[in-house]
Amino acid sequence: MKPTDFSRLLSEYLAVYLPGRRNMSENTVLSYCDAFRLFLLYCKDEKGMRIERIMLADIDRTLIESFIDWLEQDRKCSVSTQNQRLAAIRSFFSYAQAETPEHLYSFQRILSIPPKKGLASVMCHIDVAGTRRILSQPDISTPTGRRDAVLLCVMYDTGARVQEIADLTVGSVRLSRPASMRLFGKGRKGRHVPLMENTVSLLRQYMAEQGLKPESAGYSPLFCNRQGKKLTRAGIAYILGKYCSQARASAIALPDRISPHTFRHSKAMHMLQAGIDLIYIKDMLGHSDISTTQIYAQADIEMKRSALEGIADTPVPTNLPSWKKNEDLIAWLSNLGKAKPCLK
Repeated sequence: MKPTDFSRLLSEYLAVYLPGRRNMSENTVLSYCDAFRLFLLYCKDEKGMRIERIMLADIDRTLIESFIDWLEQDRKCSVSTQNQRLAAIRSFFSYAQAETPEHLYSFQRILSIPPKKGLASVMCHIDVAGTRRILSQPDISTPTGRRDAVLLCVMYDTGARVQEIADLTVGSVRLSRPASMRLFGKGRKGRHVPLMENTVSLLRQYMAEQGLKPESAGYSPLFCNRQGKKLTRAGIAYILGKYCSQARASAIALPDRISPHTFRHSKAMHMLQAGIDLIYIKDMLGHSDISTTQIYAQADIEMKRSALEGIADTPVPTNLPSWKKNEDLIAWLSNLGKAKPCLK
């Protein structure tokens, strides 16, 4: 069967344009693939369309909007997930309009679909005492416990994204002064993050025990599972969740849901509360725009506001005079600044 214009463009977009010309990361490409997998599933099961016969002319704004509604109503996707799927679709049609200008009007109508507005989520983070308790949970008398202890310390010390931790190699680590770790974030942008002395000491012991030497194993994963393969994002989340459960069992108050990204938020909040400038926090977290980092400052202000509101009512005198009834004061204010007659 001859490929349709839609299948041809979609294949080129996902296999060539995103990873090649846009230099998108593997995770981003997989996310876009997942969005179109769901879209094709919707077209097949809900609209009765044959996937192999779908043409660009068959896809319009109405179909895309109904797909987004299906994500919300049938699959119970959150607003952020719906917007992520819409962003993938809009990106494809932005690419397609230059390749097939005969569909320009239809594509521009799709591109004009606005993202949905949702309630702003409350940024979850752990206080210093809770963080310290979680970091102390691994049993360092076992090899697995020692690996987990180093993993958690590196996660917190660097404030890295979970994928950045999963992608760490032995060659990413510099233990000599000044100690640092090279991370690759969104868009494969690299940055160097300084390491604290305690983390350097743990890493040095861990790498020596595992026989990990930069000169001989530079491209080997820094953190491996029992099969000797690098830890996945799900594996890292599982390890963190296990120790969070142990910390809760010791009567430590922790948020209900803690993810690796919660550790990232916690590091940023602790740095801010320690008086570190937002510019340095931005560089450490790998944010491309300072406005992204400012959410921590806003969250800190809200915490301070909540703390003040929790203080008992401040006693104030109740017999203050009402200035509104003070006619002399009102007259004085009315004449304030007006030219005075000259005295001869």
